[in-house]
Amino acid sequence: MLEITTVGLDLAKNVFQVHGADASGRTELRKKLRRDQVLAFFSQLQPCVVAMEACGGAHYWGREIGRLGHEVRLIPPAYVKPFVKRQKNDAADAEAICEAAQRPTMRFVPVKSEETQGAAMVFRVRELLIRQRTQAINALRGHLTEFGQIVPQGAANAVKLIAIVEEPASGLPADAIGTLKVLVAALTHLEAEIGKLDAEIVRRAKSNEVSRRLMTVPGIGPLIATAIAVLAPPPETFRKARDFAAWLGLVPRQHSTGGKQRLGATTKMGERSLRRLLIIGANSVIIKRHSHAAARPGTWLGGMLTRKPPMLVRVALANKMARIVWALMARGGVYQSPAAAA
Repeated sequence: MLEITTVGLDLAKNVFQVHGADASGRTELRKKLRRDQVLAFFSQLQPCVVAMEACGGAHYWGREIGRLGHEVRLIPPAYVKPFVKRQKNDAADAEAICEAAQRPTMRFVPVKSEETQGAAMVFRVRELLIRQRTQAINALRGHLTEFGQIVPQGAANAVKLIAIVEEPASGLPADAIGTLKVLVAALTHLEAEIGKLDAEIVRRAKSNEVSRRLMTVPGIGPLIATAIAVLAPPPETFRKARDFAAWLGLVPRQHSTGGKQRLGATTKMGERSLRRLLIIGANSVIIKRHSHAAARPGTWLGGMLTRKPPMLVRVALANKMARIVWALMARGGVYQSPAAAA
């Protein structure tokens, strides 16, 4: 009987590739499976480590295979790539996944539950609707420009665009008004749907104890707090706050050699939605710095604003917010500004 201890599974839509190895890393199995054969195959296999890339559908297969008694490990695709030898194909990918899973220092992604993935959908759908709203606004602005109607950029000016289309005295050609009203209807519908999602996010934030505590941090509102509570891994996944900030991609990219340290722009690794939201939250603090005690002259943020470019300060503040978030999730309590704590 095969002594398989680790299996690398290359996921696909229809044809999956399996690579099995024993404890010494020697290849014991190479096999192709159709989608309807995957669970039957693993149900007959002795409990072992099953590794997959953390890609689309990986969490579903992780849950299903885990129920069969196997230990499931999801690996970020960027960590698998160095193990691919020469040619790129499904068999080579499965072998690389199997080898990567056996490394003692490899980092893995926790398998998400159905509830967690379902709760995260509201943020994914909201992002999609906002992109579509931006496209509709830009299209409407571009078409009106052809008729001499100039409106400033920004979603806040969408009302002006709609008013021009609906104004009989705007001077727009009759043939264009009907088409422009199609964009207006789409924009109005998107605004209404985004409003419904925002209301749902606020409701969830009020009912979630972690979200309520996170909202005590300046720059973090219901949207960011709920997104962190749903999308971020458990705080015990990270040893310290800096590790959480690094997972979010809010630390400098390092390219050091020969004892000389070279730091560049942020790594932009990890969950990009959370990184973007934290930077937006940091930007709101900087914009309203006159009303925030943490941004007064003599404070860390006040000093940074006088010495560094605004974008650099935004990222640095987002990094600090990420560390505070980890501390609140790991240790409990609410945020207290340095001035209040003193």
